[in-house]
Amino acid sequence: MPLVISAIAIIAVVAVVIFTGHKKSAGTTAANAPADPYAANLALTDLAMSESANLAGGKVTYLDGRIANHGNQTVTAVTVQVLFRNGANEVAQNETLPLNLIRMRDPYIDTEAMSAAPLKPGTDHEFRLIFDSVSPDWNGAYPEVRVLKVEAR
Repeated sequence: MPLVISAIAIIAVVAVVIFTGHKKSAGTTAANAPADPYAANLALTDLAMSESANLAGGKVTYLDGRIANHGNQTVTAVTVQVLFRNGANEVAQNETLPLNLIRMRDPYIDTEAMSAAPLKPGTDHEFRLIFDSVSPDWNGAYPEVRVLKVEAR
């Protein structure tokens, strides 16, 4: 009898893992998702990419740039979609993540949420996006960065 109960418990755990493991990742949005209406007032410029090794032996990819607020509202949060493409110009990796501002550069680059330093009208600030991994199918070109959601006051 204990063997039957153990087998049923194991089957239940495996079933839960299988069914919850097939959910869509929270870090992706459809590649053709509409942009926030206020996104037209935000300019992303001076994009630069870099890589560094992490402690686990892999590499981390960074996308730095500047965001400028040309609108009339103070921006408290921005969510961006980053599309890495392959050699056939198809989406190889689709990431949706919050845009974090660079707080300081010395002795190392430190970022903070935009809510800690809201972007006032007519101002700009440096930002950094961090990717723990990038698809091996990525063609190496700069990814497409789109503003999907803006929180402003």
